[in-house]
Amino acid sequence: MLSLPTFMEQKIKFPLFPRFRMSPPSHTVAHSVPPHALTRLAREWLAEDTSNFDPAGVCVGSQEIEARLLCKTPHSVLAGSPFFTAVFTEVGCTVDWIYQEGAEIGPDAITLTAVVRGPARCLLLGERPALNCLARASGIATRCSQLQAMATVGGWHGEVAGTRKTTPGFRLVEKYAMLVGGVSMHRQDLSGMVMLKDNHVWASGSITQAVTAARSVCGFSSKIEVECRSAEEGREAARGGADIVMLDNFQPQELHVAARALKEEFPALLIEASGGVTLANLSMYFSPHVDIISLGCITQGCPVVDFSLKVQKPVAHSVLQD
Repeated sequence: MLSLPTFMEQKIKFPLFPRFRMSPPSHTVAHSVPPHALTRLAREWLAEDTSNFDPAGVCVGSQEIEARLLCKTPHSVLAGSPFFTAVFTEVGCTVDWIYQEGAEIGPDAITLTAVVRGPARCLLLGERPALNCLARASGIATRCSQLQAMATVGGWHGEVAGTRKTTPGFRLVEKYAMLVGGVSMHRQDLSGMVMLKDNHVWASGSITQAVTAARSVCGFSSKIEVECRSAEEGREAARGGADIVMLDNFQPQELHVAARALKEEFPALLIEASGGVTLANLSMYFSPHVDIISLGCITQGCPVVDFSLKVQKPVAHSVLQD
């Protein structure tokens, strides 16, 4: 097990975790994002940031310039490069990446990460939307990588997962960043999997009634998960046909007892732990009877990675007279 207090005492932006960064997958995660989605988001972000005039564009004109993308948060995981590139493509600029998506940047305090080239006013139009996306996505991927490293060191073979606690309008980027960081996205939206929470159960009358009604709509093609506050509720959900039981807001010891009892009675049932799980206490929830641990802190309150884009001053060439 890791010594968690040691992590929390580090005076750096991200807690210092052992160097157990997983190797980049053989497949390219960026290929999961359709090109039209990249274009749509880039256009939306640019329209939000510059809905009318750009008076500052008059100051710089359209001469070709070069800007360097600098990462100033060492040991960060790069995520969001397809979105960054899409923004600059939309304004007629090009991006040459020095680091690949999913790579760990550093250990230098400042690391050259990419070079952007294009017309000055266009490059500066794309600067802030592109940086905002990259900083947020890389922050999430870095946190996910840290969480997955803890699971690896702790010998736990379940899945660390995100939640739907995402920024409105930015979910695609945040879910994508989870993939880059090596954890599960969980469900992407309400249609991805049926999750019956306490409000669904109370509104429908019982867990059994809620599961039966949901199954009549989703059929065989979707899993049903039920949020449960006790092992007995978990049993009712499993008997009613639920595929996954979420043991919500359990203290670690209570979780281990309930999860073991449910697995012994329903071996095929998936058990998810959620509620109150953080970087500081994640290892306390590891159990051979728990298949999934979901954390809202993957997206809520997650630090961003500090990137900046610096335009390079033209080099003055002296003219030699004959």
